[in-house]
Amino acid sequence: MTAVATEQADRRTLKHGALVGALGIVYGDIGTSPLYALKESLKSAGNVEALTPIVLGIVSLIFWALIIVVSLKYVLIVMRATNDGEGGIMALTALAFNAVHERFGQSVILIGLVGAALFYGDCIITPAISVMSAVEGLEIATPVFKPYIVPLVAIVLAALFVLQSRGTAQIGRLFGPIMFLWFSVIGIVGLVHMVRQPEILAALDPRYGLELILNHGWTGFHVLGSVFLALTGAEALYADEGHFKGDVIRVDWFSLVLPALLLNYFGQGANLLSNPAAADNPFYLLFPSWALYPAVALATAATIIASQAVISGAFTITQQAIHLGFLPRMEIRYTSKTEAAQIYIPQINWILAFAVIALVLGFKSSDSLAGAYGVAVSTTMLVTSILVAAVARGNWGWNWPLTAAITIIFLIIDGAFFSANVVKIFDGGYIPLLAGALVFIAMTTWNMGRSALSERISHDNPELVDFWDKMHCDNLPRVPGTAIYLTSRGDRAPSSMMLNVKHNKCLHQSVVLLTVTTERVPRVPLDKRATYERLEHGFSRVTLRYGFGETPHVPRSLQYSLKKSADWRIDMNGNGVSFFVGRAIPVASEKPDLPGWREPIFLFLTRNSTSASNFFCIPPEQAVELGTHVEI
Repeated sequence: MTAVATEQADRRTLKHGALVGALGIVYGDIGTSPLYALKESLKSAGNVEALTPIVLGIVSLIFWALIIVVSLKYVLIVMRATNDGEGGIMALTALAFNAVHERFGQSVILIGLVGAALFYGDCIITPAISVMSAVEGLEIATPVFKPYIVPLVAIVLAALFVLQSRGTAQIGRLFGPIMFLWFSVIGIVGLVHMVRQPEILAALDPRYGLELILNHGWTGFHVLGSVFLALTGAEALYADEGHFKGDVIRVDWFSLVLPALLLNYFGQGANLLSNPAAADNPFYLLFPSWALYPAVALATAATIIASQAVISGAFTITQQAIHLGFLPRMEIRYTSKTEAAQIYIPQINWILAFAVIALVLGFKSSDSLAGAYGVAVSTTMLVTSILVAAVARGNWGWNWPLTAAITIIFLIIDGAFFSANVVKIFDGGYIPLLAGALVFIAMTTWNMGRSALSERISHDNPELVDFWDKMHCDNLPRVPGTAIYLTSRGDRAPSSMMLNVKHNKCLHQSVVLLTVTTERVPRVPLDKRATYERLEHGFSRVTLRYGFGETPHVPRSLQYSLKKSADWRIDMNGNGVSFFVGRAIPVASEKPDLPGWREPIFLFLTRNSTSASNFFCIPPEQAVELGTHVEI
């Protein structure tokens, strides 16, 4: 085999592996929606005498929703809006911020934070309703299992969250094949019923869906809210684009996932036309009795994978929000030596675990949980449409008529689904909204508080020239070694340096003022990571730049930059390097810079944030933390 042929074979193998892997990471959420979407849509329709037009209308709505919202909007348009290869609402917000005029920047950030906050609301609903819907299949097999459904679901979910700390590197290899089997099975079983009842193909006519909405008043509107459940994983297609290239996700969608979903939904509808009693559980009643237990096992595995994808998404969006300055620093553990995207954040994991299991114990069935599902996701979809419009106009160069036309179409559809889901608020929809509101308040409070704290510190800390004269540094002894002071303002004397000079009456021979900044891009090239500037009196100023998807490993970055620079030298492995980290401890002020109700929230978040030395991966033996109280 020639070298060219070998290279082509390797590329085909890698592409095949990516196609299978994407099935497990990207499509778990939307791929398990047939478990409950059509069932809940039928329940929303209530007791109707003429079942056939209702079934045709629901299947028609699901079909066109998958075509327009998922295929056209997300797969073909939204997924083009990658921020240096990264997708997701935070990456899109950063991209849109750079695309609009400066005066609209703050509005873009607030809109993006709304979408990001509501994503957390979705994160607590998805695992609960998915796993609950799968395990409820045991009731179809035999009523004996009914009292054990809720405890079993709680145990499965608890085990899932416990295993998060070990990462998904090992079990991740199984995700793709399992989801491939899942889509194959649900597509085949749906096709069997379609062949038996081909009349269901009439649902391809959009008039059935329109008639259901327009001619059935409140019932049609309520059904539309439940039909939306078939779309609830669409955001994941975009959010997981950082793991896989857009082309891989598109190929999977059009070649396997979309056909399998449509075959299954049409199969459920076909079965209902011939057997109205199947309305109790249209998905599981597609299977013959002998296949129910294997179907439940496969569905449970698929929903666990779907839950895993959502939890991993929560970790990723938290990491991005931390680096962009919208959440306090948290401990981030990397569970893979090769995949930077595989992370674990203990605080987020256990908050989600508590919320998800509480929902299962509180609602006790997927039917009840369906009332809480969809409100947050439909709002996030509205946000995505607005932000993508900004990117299309500012980055892609679309003209105003084209941008307006496509955006208006998407907003009308998103607005219809949003309005239909708003009526669920009193049926449990308030839960993800409440969770999202709490996260939004935390994000905005942290951002405002850090800005106020930075301004107060900058006001209190003198410029370097003034510091030199004020502290009489000409008369201070210079001790051997290098002191690296972390500071947010490289033009001013950091508090940690002032405290060190005040108490120890000396300066190190070499002093480095180090500023770490986060750019509004996922990654910063290594050759642009560091900038260096030599100052007077043995001082130097260094700036390290990271993207919001990177690990701020300060010692490693400094070491790499030292190798590439001939201007400055520091022995990072020696005993003479010390990192001085200032810890600003905010305290209440008589004239606070924050609104009174936000101040205690910011103080709470600050007390529970991890230290800068841990966050920047500074070895404990080289870290010196100096704290000071700052009124805000």
